[in-house]
Amino acid sequence: MAATLPASPYDKENMERSEPTGSPPQQRRSSPWVDKMFSGLAHGAALLTLALLAGIIISLVIGAWPAISEYGLSFLWRSEWDPVQNSYGGLVMIYGTLMTSFIALLIAVPVSFGIALFLTELSPNWLRRPLGVAVELLAAVPSIVYGMWGLLVFSPVLSEYVQQPLQKLLVDVPILRDLVSGAPVGIGILSAGIILAIMIIPFIASVMRDVFEITPAMLKESAYALGSTTWEVVFKVVLPYTKTGVIGGIMLGLGRAIGETMAVTFVIGNFNQLNSLSLFEAANSITSALANEFAEAGEGLHQASLIYLGLVLFFITFVVLSLSKLLLARLQKNEGSRS
Repeated sequence: MAATLPASPYDKENMERSEPTGSPPQQRRSSPWVDKMFSGLAHGAALLTLALLAGIIISLVIGAWPAISEYGLSFLWRSEWDPVQNSYGGLVMIYGTLMTSFIALLIAVPVSFGIALFLTELSPNWLRRPLGVAVELLAAVPSIVYGMWGLLVFSPVLSEYVQQPLQKLLVDVPILRDLVSGAPVGIGILSAGIILAIMIIPFIASVMRDVFEITPAMLKESAYALGSTTWEVVFKVVLPYTKTGVIGGIMLGLGRAIGETMAVTFVIGNFNQLNSLSLFEAANSITSALANEFAEAGEGLHQASLIYLGLVLFFITFVVLSLSKLLLARLQKNEGSRS
C-alpha cells in the first residue's frame, strides 16, 4: 500500500491564495436618465440641422418670390441685368460661377493628386513633413489676400505673357481666337478660375494625402512584390481603395470654389453682360454680384432678384452634392459586379 506524502507548505500557501477573498467587484451602471438625455441631445442636433436647412430654403423662397413670380424659370437664361430699367436675369452670373469652378477643378485636381502622390509615395522622409505643412498653410491665407495678389500681381503677368501672345498666335484661327479675345487687362473668367484653383489645391491635396495614407501597407507591398510600378500601384490599388475619400475631397474643393466671394470679386471683372465666350472676357459670378449689389439694392425686384440668385446657388450646390452621391453609388455597384 502506497504511503501518502505529507502536504507541502508551499501547496497550502498556493491553495490559500487561490481561494477568492472578499466580494466580486460590482459593475457600475449608468442611470437611465443619462441615456435618455444623450439620446435626446443627439436627436435634437439632427432635427436642428434639418430645421436650419428648411428655414434657409423657406426664407430664400419668400425673399425671392417677387422675382420668381415675375420671371419664373426664364430668369435662369435671361442675360439682361439692368437695375435702371428694373430688368434682371441670372444667366451671366450662373455662367461665370460654373465656368470659374470648372476651370478651378480642371487645374486643381491633377495638381492636388500629384502633391498627395509625392507626399505619400515618392517624397523623402526629411521633406515630407515640411512640405505637407506648407501645403496646409496655404489654406489659412485669407481669400481677400488671394484676390489682391491676383489683381495686382497675377493679372498683369497673365495679360502680358499669356493673353497677348495667344491673341497674336491664334488671330487667324476662327474658333480659338474667340476664346482668347477681349481687352488685354488680365481679368476675367480664366484669371478667376486660376485664383480659385490656387485656393482649393490645399483642401483637395490634404484630403487626398490623408486617404492615401490609410491604404493598408500590405496591399501596396503585395502589388510591388508582384512587379507593379508606382503608377500601377496608385491606379490599381490605392485609388480603388480610397475612391470615396478622393471624391469627397474633390467635392469639398468644388464647394469651396462655388461659394468663394472676395477673391473672385477682385479678378472676374464684375461685368453683367455676356458678349462672347472668351476666357479673358470680364464676367460676373453669383457670389460676386451678391457682394457688390446687395447692400445697395432697394426693396423690390432688384433685391428679390439677388435673393433668387442665392436660391439658384443653393440649388447648384445641392445638384453637385447629389451627383457626387450618385457617382459613388455607381462606383460601388460596379465594384460589386466585378467581384
